[in-house]
Amino acid sequence: MKHVLLDFDGPVCSVFAGFPAPEVAQRLRRGLLAAGEQVPAPTETEADPLALLRLIAGARPDLAAATDRALATLETEAVRIGRPNAGGESVLHACARTGRSVSVVSNNASVAIEAYLTDRGLDGYVTGVFGRVLGDPSSMKPSPRLLLKAMDAVGSKPEECIFIGDAARDVEAGEAAGVPTIGYANKPGKDARLAAAGAVVIVDSMHLIAKALQE
Repeated sequence: MKHVLLDFDGPVCSVFAGFPAPEVAQRLRRGLLAAGEQVPAPTETEADPLALLRLIAGARPDLAAATDRALATLETEAVRIGRPNAGGESVLHACARTGRSVSVVSNNASVAIEAYLTDRGLDGYVTGVFGRVLGDPSSMKPSPRLLLKAMDAVGSKPEECIFIGDAARDVEAGEAAGVPTIGYANKPGKDARLAAAGAVVIVDSMHLIAKALQE
């Protein structure tokens, strides 16, 4: 295995640890209202910002790009005070030591991911960042689009890759792209969901993955 595909929120950084997701979602709604837009009814109580983006884009496609840009700005604010995962950083270092390339593949905005990596001096450990396509929530996992794009960018085949993610949608995206997925169970109950989705291995520490990469 020579190419590691790495999810961002969870494995590398807890994006909304300092700026909670429900607050981000509320700020996104308030921004729409301030711009004179009507908030679609199904979105009024949604606390997950990414799910909110999907709902808004589905109900008002004309607002998809503007909403996505606003969310990307909020995500960039969130990562500045997010909680780093030292185990995720150890995976990046292990890949560098063993000659493996790393692509970050995430439903988060590329601009926020790149800001985080640059701020922490990690950008040199990553070959490419593949966040959701602006204004197109259908590009997000469980779609395999971002994984396929990442592999194409470095000329890797699925059998040469491994994907690391912490949600069932990550495993589903990996399966659709033909890439085996290691499930990172960082919260109670995730191990069962990751196993049910088809993760090939499940760990509760990114440090375990870093150690395995160097053996």
